[in-house]
Amino acid sequence: MHSHDSVPVPVKRLPHFEGLELPAYATDGAAGMDVLAAEDVTLAPGARHAVATGLAVAIPHGFEIQVRPRSGLALKHGISVPNAPGTIDSDYRGEVKVILINHGAEPFDVRRGDRIAQLVLAPVTRANWLKIDELDETARGEGGFGSTGGVFALGS
Repeated sequence: MHSHDSVPVPVKRLPHFEGLELPAYATDGAAGMDVLAAEDVTLAPGARHAVATGLAVAIPHGFEIQVRPRSGLALKHGISVPNAPGTIDSDYRGEVKVILINHGAEPFDVRRGDRIAQLVLAPVTRANWLKIDELDETARGEGGFGSTGGVFALGS
């Protein structure tokens, strides 16, 4: 990792973070950092919980941190982030929490120190609305959900 490839993000470790590791990239090519749980919680099937990480951050202006599910937990246990990707805004200074949901059939134990999600630092482009009366025409036009192809009933 070269210094010009990374953006410094100030991080405050809260008392219940004690003894845990900061979020880290598992490999050189990883886009996301694995973040750890700072508490124990059991998620019943269908249940949601905002899992503490013990960290607060000061994300630089012009960036966000996206909170994404871990693919292994999703595949093996049905554990996901219900608002994926969640967003941590650059002006938020509270504790980073990861909302987890159990889509599986069995209760799932989250233990302090478990890798629960991925954090991706990403640039933000802000929009400003340009009010007009008509939009430009495209081949797709106003076709909505599923309009660009998919499964068609036999005989249609």
